[in-house]
Amino acid sequence: MFSLLSFAPVTRQGDDEFCSIRNNVWHSTESINYHVYYTLAGIYVYGGEANFNINLERYNGKPVYHIIGDGKTTSFFDGFFKVRDKYESFIDTTTLQPYKFVRNIVEGDFKKFESVTFNQASNTATSQGGTFKVPECVQDVLSSIYYARNIDFNKYKPGDRIPFNMFIDDKTYNLYIRYLGKEKIKTKYGRFNAIKFKPLLIEGTIFKGGEKMTVWVSDDANKIPVRIESPISVGSVKVDMMGYKNTRHKLTGLISTR
Repeated sequence: MFSLLSFAPVTRQGDDEFCSIRNNVWHSTESINYHVYYTLAGIYVYGGEANFNINLERYNGKPVYHIIGDGKTTSFFDGFFKVRDKYESFIDTTTLQPYKFVRNIVEGDFKKFESVTFNQASNTATSQGGTFKVPECVQDVLSSIYYARNIDFNKYKPGDRIPFNMFIDDKTYNLYIRYLGKEKIKTKYGRFNAIKFKPLLIEGTIFKGGEKMTVWVSDDANKIPVRIESPISVGSVKVDMMGYKNTRHKLTGLISTR
């Protein structure tokens, strides 16, 4: 189960601006592959992979982006902590608000299936646990990633917090992304000009809560996450982008491949 760690209240100024964010960063058929590395005796060892894909479909007669994210550990790491996660989000092509969210996960001994339907007109979310009131522009776990890729980080100063609302486990959480600035980073794929930030996390079966995770996205029109680092329940994890197809823009943030 998830629980939100204590954190300083988030200033909600500018929510109207975030509700009006439109997608000009990614499009359907985009596909991104990641390799996941776990610490083992102080050394990072390849432990699994994750894939994210976007398809253009229709949901209840409306055009939607069907985003699928799935990840799994290797057979070797299955013996320590088996992961078989699949997330799906159906989001409006204009507003980027989710209509439906599906989570089907196995993380060690923890298993969960969750299906949530969002009604944007009544600001409600309906799951197996009932119907819940949610704020405008609420996101799910997966839609929030693609929503955040459309944030114009040039508007912010290092240290600024960018708020958003997320619904999961029948609760709405007031979260934020803390912008940290820009820097060059070397990954297993190559060297990038990158935008750096820390998302406020909800503590779960793998990740620790608070501002523990650091994310670097390509400093270009795509804003593809190219590296993620975070402590986890046992040790730490590093995730590197290792392949991409059909991006909407040229990956100009890539300085050189390894």
